[in-house]
Amino acid sequence: MLNRTIRRREAGGLAALPGDLHPLLKRLYANRGINEAEDLDLGLARLIPIGRLGGIDAAVALLCEHFRRGTRIVVVGDFDADGATSTALVVRQLRRLGFKQVDFLVPNRFEYGYGLTPEIVQLAAASKPGLIVTVDNGISSHAGVAMATSLGIETLITDHHLAPATVPDANAIVNPNAPGDTFPSKALAGVGVAFYLMAALTRAMQERGLATNPPAVAELLDLVALGTVADLVPLDRNNRVLVYQGLRRIRAGRCAAGIRALLEAANCIPSNVNAADLGYQIGPRLNAAGRLDDMSIGIQCLLTDDPNMARMLAARLTQLNTDRKELELQMQQEALMAIADMRAEDPQLPLGLCLFDESWHQGVVGLVASRVKERVNRPVIALARQDADTLKGSARSISGVHIRDVLDAVATRHPGLIEKFGGHAMAAGLTLPAATLAKFQAEFDAEVRRWMSIDDTIGIVHSDGSLQQEELTLDVARLLQQAGPWGQNFPEPMFDGCFEVRNVRILGERHLKLEVRSVSGDGPLKSSTSCEAIAFRHFDHDDAPHVEPESRVELAYRLDVNRFNGSERLQLVVEYLRVL
Repeated sequence: MLNRTIRRREAGGLAALPGDLHPLLKRLYANRGINEAEDLDLGLARLIPIGRLGGIDAAVALLCEHFRRGTRIVVVGDFDADGATSTALVVRQLRRLGFKQVDFLVPNRFEYGYGLTPEIVQLAAASKPGLIVTVDNGISSHAGVAMATSLGIETLITDHHLAPATVPDANAIVNPNAPGDTFPSKALAGVGVAFYLMAALTRAMQERGLATNPPAVAELLDLVALGTVADLVPLDRNNRVLVYQGLRRIRAGRCAAGIRALLEAANCIPSNVNAADLGYQIGPRLNAAGRLDDMSIGIQCLLTDDPNMARMLAARLTQLNTDRKELELQMQQEALMAIADMRAEDPQLPLGLCLFDESWHQGVVGLVASRVKERVNRPVIALARQDADTLKGSARSISGVHIRDVLDAVATRHPGLIEKFGGHAMAAGLTLPAATLAKFQAEFDAEVRRWMSIDDTIGIVHSDGSLQQEELTLDVARLLQQAGPWGQNFPEPMFDGCFEVRNVRILGERHLKLEVRSVSGDGPLKSSTSCEAIAFRHFDHDDAPHVEPESRVELAYRLDVNRFNGSERLQLVVEYLRVL
């Protein structure tokens, strides 16, 4: 059984929130640190001013100079959804502003790896650009920038990843996490940085007479919302504004043809779309291209204005995502079998768990690491073979263990053990010599033990408390969907309570579908009515709790609106289940 416990969030003061706000929303917002009415204002005017982002003036001047020269610009992106949306946003806005020669290039992860590498620069140089603009990458690309300079190509880096001790010698750098940058929000996604730069450029070109009535970059906020949610960056106030405004555009039908086609492929109704749809339906379809094929497919989908072309590309992305799911499930099962074998030898697993299999696909190891991390409640690295001498992997961590700092400490203590690495607190990527695997596994575990103990492997399900019977309604579920955007560090509301199971079904061999009725401490509430509940991937684990009709269960759940064939029903999405 998963080693988890429910912990209820503690609410702060409620007095400063609007009096007409639903009492449940007051409680939920207070649980997330919102205690002032102005914190609920998600208008564009609430964005941190553009000019506060470091390096943006130099970047704008560089772009304006290349506009005057009429030189070719190549945008070099990343192979995930943030990189795809960043690339599409910059290419779209530069073209709309009148830049005549704007191309894009995204590395194929299997040939070139991540970032502005010398090989990618040489590939870009074939079209003779005067400027390379990176999006969602580049802050660690010293060799790539040096190569571009040697070829007479100027470079503009836009990124949001943590910077190394020294940054590349680019012509301009825009990154809220660059050394010395005082931008108040360090949580901007790559697409958020791209949005700020394009907004500053648009205003500057109008002021300098380079563009008359230029198109507003706010028209591209649908791309910003998608990339921000898909990249799992914290939804601080600034990011919530960007996502909220982007969702408004999508719901109103004012979005890219590709986003509309992807929503259609996922059976999502644009007028009802929320952040979860972007994160769980659209983002994975885009990411599948970079994981299994070529992210250029995803970028073209976001760039085209032809609805038919968008549908064709969305269909291709959907098929890739289906293939990705099948591959991920197979790899996940192999990983869990490996863990079972490890436990047979020693019931106490390493606190820093590092897994490798010769057959694993390097484009999917990050997803496997994430799934296994949820299972064992500790940092996990999953590795695949890159070539005969090198392994490539992804790391996922838990709260309290900064995974990039863990890798940095290992690399510092043992030079040569890791070839390269980078990332954030919760996720990172790395490559290491295959010959060092055993030593790396031991040193990774040793370093993680400096950050956590076995007691920290008890997973915490954070709950906003119980719901009253009158709150278990479809109207409240709709209210919560409209009250977002919810996401990373501003989590979707979670509730807990005891329920009587009325009926049990298995869906697709993996999912548990229940009919439940809320109960009080002494028995069923007299007025209680049944509602649906579903535990996705319940049977992915051999020790999944067995549930029978008339049993009682403790659930941690989210309220959801189940839309099917034009009808709507209340549904509880179960995140934790314990048979009482």
